[in-house]
Amino acid sequence: MAPPYHADQIGSLMRPQALLTARAHLQDSSHIYDTISEATIHEAEQNAIDWAVQKQLDLGIRPICSGEYGRHIFYGGFFETLEGMTLHPELPIPDAFRTDFPTTTKIASMGINTRPGIVCTGPVRWKGSAYMAEWKMLRRSLPEEKWKECKITMPAPSFEHIQLKSGTAVTKESGYANDEAFFADLAKAYAAEIKALYAEGLRNIQIDDPNMTYFCSQQFLDGCKKDGTDTDALLDLYLEAQNNLLREVRELEGLQTGVHLCRGNFGSRHFVSGSYDKIAQKLFNDTLYDTFYLEFDDRERQGSFEPLQHLPRGKSVVLGLVSTKTVAMERKEELKKLMMDAAEIVAVGQGVSKEEALGSLALSPQCGFSSSSLGHGEGMTMEKMWEKLCLVSSTAKEVWQDA
Repeated sequence: MAPPYHADQIGSLMRPQALLTARAHLQDSSHIYDTISEATIHEAEQNAIDWAVQKQLDLGIRPICSGEYGRHIFYGGFFETLEGMTLHPELPIPDAFRTDFPTTTKIASMGINTRPGIVCTGPVRWKGSAYMAEWKMLRRSLPEEKWKECKITMPAPSFEHIQLKSGTAVTKESGYANDEAFFADLAKAYAAEIKALYAEGLRNIQIDDPNMTYFCSQQFLDGCKKDGTDTDALLDLYLEAQNNLLREVRELEGLQTGVHLCRGNFGSRHFVSGSYDKIAQKLFNDTLYDTFYLEFDDRERQGSFEPLQHLPRGKSVVLGLVSTKTVAMERKEELKKLMMDAAEIVAVGQGVSKEEALGSLALSPQCGFSSSSLGHGEGMTMEKMWEKLCLVSSTAKEVWQDA
């Protein structure tokens, strides 16, 4: 199956200065999650989204995204809207988190000793759409026939759970007997959100799950071992949590669902290294996703394309070969060669021709350009960002004539 677009993007864009100025007083840790409601900020968000949409239309960049301009950070705006989920602005590092958790150890090395997080303190219920305002701001300046060319991102169900110390993400007060029961209700909340957006015309949802690559990291695996955590069982728990929500929405005709995995995009830093071979077979074959967005901009950090041999027919992979961490421009011919190398691996694994395998691949940046309001690659500029997105588009047009 062909991916939604052979030239794709991950969702976040660098914020215009006017938006950063409007949100300047909300940069402390208590506002990483989006619990604010100020008319002047929403006006700045709408103006920024209108500008970004027009820029994408002018440059022919698809899918059309909001840039995540309605959020301070990519995972903001969902968990904090659910009944039964409680925000803790300053959880202590390392006490509240898993042993040697890559994100918190990196943050601690920078002198930061707390991090916000959200824990389950009661039955999880959807109270109303978290991202409807963002979706309506995104589609506002588009004719209805172009709504299907848009994409909205959401954080993975496991995002909070994976980072918190075992047994703390779901409290005894929540009433849940186990994690499976918690994730079952969380899936219903996700499904309600997706169905609400679908009813208003959205057809492309990307679930962002950067922490899934932590199962490729020896540091994370060793930390879990110290905590007495079975990482095979934990991975299965998270994959099933994703399948729970996908089963709830699979009757929605024309809905595209994909999952994005990366190694962190904290400025020009990454959090983990390790090949996808530790998770590829289960990820590709045991989940119900149509499309997998995988970071591959640094094969020394992410390993070779060999894990793509496990991709089954009927699913697609978007290869993140263009880096958002550096301003250096990739060479088009090298990108095309890498796409052919990846297609050859897929072809061997599926027993098909390289041309057929190539049809199930796409090209994108390895991550968004600004996963948080203030985080982007060292030296990255708006001009360079659009240049890189245009490089993705023009390269794809030469590889796939229909891109």
